[in-house]
Amino acid sequence: MTTQVAHLVPYGEAVSRYEPVIGLETHVELGTVTKMFCGCPTTFGLPPNSAVCPVCLGLPGSLPVANRAAIEYTIRIGLALNCTIASWCRFARKNYFYPDMPKNFQISQYDEPLCANGWLDVTIGGQAVRVDIERVHLEEDTGKSLHVGGATGRIHGADYSLVDYNRAGIPLVEVVTKPIVGTGELAPEVARGYVTELRDLLRALGVSDVRMEEGSLRCDVNTSLAPHGAAEWGTRTETKNVNSLRSVERAVRFEIERQAGLLDAGLRVVQETRHFHEDTGTTTTGRSKEEAQDYRYFPEPDLVPVAPPESWVAQIAASLPELPAARRLRLQTSWGLPPENMTWLRNAGALDLVEQTVTAGASPAEASKWWLGELATESNKRGVELAELPITPEQVASVSALVRDGTLNDKLARQVLEAVLAGEGDPAEVVAQRDIAVVSDDVALIEAVDTVIANNPDVAAKIRDGKTAAVGALMGQVMAATKGRADGSRVRELIVQRLS
Repeated sequence: MTTQVAHLVPYGEAVSRYEPVIGLETHVELGTVTKMFCGCPTTFGLPPNSAVCPVCLGLPGSLPVANRAAIEYTIRIGLALNCTIASWCRFARKNYFYPDMPKNFQISQYDEPLCANGWLDVTIGGQAVRVDIERVHLEEDTGKSLHVGGATGRIHGADYSLVDYNRAGIPLVEVVTKPIVGTGELAPEVARGYVTELRDLLRALGVSDVRMEEGSLRCDVNTSLAPHGAAEWGTRTETKNVNSLRSVERAVRFEIERQAGLLDAGLRVVQETRHFHEDTGTTTTGRSKEEAQDYRYFPEPDLVPVAPPESWVAQIAASLPELPAARRLRLQTSWGLPPENMTWLRNAGALDLVEQTVTAGASPAEASKWWLGELATESNKRGVELAELPITPEQVASVSALVRDGTLNDKLARQVLEAVLAGEGDPAEVVAQRDIAVVSDDVALIEAVDTVIANNPDVAAKIRDGKTAAVGALMGQVMAATKGRADGSRVRELIVQRLS
């Protein structure tokens, strides 16, 4: 295939002339204990090819048996996405050759998905966007190829390739949207917002750990452009296996700029798969995109159809938890926070932690302050998620209580948080061991204030003359003399009193 090259059109200019249509195919590894059609474990990170058997390796004579838990998880997803659950469906064989697919076909669903015709609402910049869901179907994952040598980590230029089949056969759900139209310049943000909302929903359902960095949530991003007012949509490209929320947005944005450049130059957009490059935010050609007939689907002869009873589906529906959008609205109302604050908490992965901290006794404002401030900074330094920090919501609530009752000020509270993170114990133990409580004894504070006043007669004279702004200079010295342990408001009162 000849790679087409055209200049990139600035994004604003591109969407002023062309209407984007996007679609997302999200692959979710389910959090079952065993694989889709055999009893091998699904544990991530096991030694290569240690979690395999004749079934998931596709050896002659082996027969698959469907995982009931995976079917239940898929129904949970479909119900949460407002889908219709099929009363009868079956698996199919999707035939194609890839080195990491041991059977040379994938057991999937084709024209008879388990769940279909749903929707998921997302909010972008205060605007509600309904994303229609075409299907939610169940299949098995492939193995994983590792290309050794070369600069790109891809097969081109590699010295040799290795294949790990541990992932082959893990239950995989594919959530496919219908074409998302009418989003205009918001298309990249809608794509990211949809995947974010879907990830939160899947996590709330307890069906997957949705760790994009480990590949348990992967997204294929379809993008096309057509001139405004055109009767037909443009030719789409499919950017494969995008593995972060930020990259979903960047992939859509880049494809809009790239395709606009092709169309401006009178060139044709080729239907193909493309690779996204995290380092540059660009996409490059993968392979020409197969149509459904190229996969030669036919019904899987070794599996009986799936016919979930209505009573079972109703039981699953009754067990669904509060879904993320409803929960956010409830908490926002209860806490009295503006919508943007909830967005910050959600984007930082702090909503659960803040809720638990509030339950432990802190106010929403206090809990948000520490998790989005000091602790978010620390998680960034360590390169871990907030929830992975060695501190509990109960300990954060304890720090908030110590500030509230005057035992600590903000500066001392930060020291206590650092000590807790370092493993020195609970906040109360740190305060006792380090003796860092706020100095509120007036005798000690007056002595420190008088010493500072005596050492700064010029500043003291200005304050006596009514220049109260100079109080800050003396306060700083008192705070330094008490190693930051003085009550700042009380220090100000004493300075003013002594110089009145």
